[in-house]
Amino acid sequence: MPFTLFVALRYLKARKRHRALSVNTVISVVGVMCGVAALIATLAVMNGAMEEIRDKILGTNSHIVISHRGGAFGDFEADVQKVMAHPEVVAATPFIYGQAMLTSEFGVEGVVLRGIDPEREGEVTQVADNLVVGSLGALETGAPAGFDPDLGDAPEGPVQPGIVLGRELALKLGALVGSTINVLSPVGEPGPLGIIPKIRAFTVVGIFDAGMYEYDSSLAYVSIPAAQDFLDLGDRVTGIEVRLKDFERAPRVAAALRGELPEGFRVRDWRDLNRNFFSALALEKAVMFVILTLIIVVAAFNIVGTLAMMVMEKGREISILKAMGGTRAGVLKVFTVVGLLIGGTGTVLGFPLGLAITWVIHATYTLPGDVYYISRIPVHLVWTDAAAVCGAALLISLVAALYPAWQAAKLSPAEGLRYE
Repeated sequence: MPFTLFVALRYLKARKRHRALSVNTVISVVGVMCGVAALIATLAVMNGAMEEIRDKILGTNSHIVISHRGGAFGDFEADVQKVMAHPEVVAATPFIYGQAMLTSEFGVEGVVLRGIDPEREGEVTQVADNLVVGSLGALETGAPAGFDPDLGDAPEGPVQPGIVLGRELALKLGALVGSTINVLSPVGEPGPLGIIPKIRAFTVVGIFDAGMYEYDSSLAYVSIPAAQDFLDLGDRVTGIEVRLKDFERAPRVAAALRGELPEGFRVRDWRDLNRNFFSALALEKAVMFVILTLIIVVAAFNIVGTLAMMVMEKGREISILKAMGGTRAGVLKVFTVVGLLIGGTGTVLGFPLGLAITWVIHATYTLPGDVYYISRIPVHLVWTDAAAVCGAALLISLVAALYPAWQAAKLSPAEGLRYE
């Protein structure tokens, strides 16, 4: 065993034989352990929450959205084929974006009206997977009022274009599958008394649950032909949705598509579309890291106090050691190693404790289903975050040990042995 490590381990032992470690040493180790465990568990929960929200967003939206600065554009199939030619693109489909109001006998709600291709939408987003009842196929065929997908025979009556509503939106409007919903556009046709709002009757053919209140309460899907007719777009669309093999490569693929598409197109990836939201989450994570690191800093003060007391108690031994040829650098190394041993032990014990806490939170703690859309707290431990926590704990322990070690190193043998 190296001499420095041997002396450091001897100094960590308690004076009383029935104790392996001193009380101050145990308190310092426990402080570092609690700080490391709390920081690892908190970052794991925050990472899980960020990924859960990201997955919800990417389940409803595509990885890349292509729009035109002039608004709606035609000949979109040629542009779709250009996008599909990129090796990273899995699927692409046109869509229409508009705003409208939905009315029923139970209320009125403003919504984002999206026209989609039911056959291709499932390849780009998870709207079809999020359906609670109904199907996207009925958007294209339409359905009469009173349509019920669970019944074999649809009721007779004039076929109306279909519409798919979010769960919260359907609850607000009191709509079920088969209900008739009036879609109202404030931009209508001119009449003798001014602009007459355009109203069309739609049959609810499906209800989806995206897992986010913002989407479930404000989104409504119709077919592209129905949206073109209602919004007077002719044969034009407002954008193209793109799905990639790896959503993390979206910024690079978006930059490549900007150079391949004609001038006037605007290409934005999912990070650009939600930049403020994810920036706020990243800032919250960074601030939480700094705040919880203060727990380790408080534990570091215990290390300072423990080493300061150790220097006072071991003054005679330090003086004898230096009188026998020990150097200042050697004494400095001994007490620095003592501080690192305390911080390292706390870090080693805190890491598995943090993993255990995250597992307990995820496995045992449930959330009320009527308040939250998830039943359990999402947890995801990023190993780089865990490494950063452990590195920060060791660094703080090292810094905390420097001053007491320097005090011990400058102690002269004459002062230490004067009263012996």
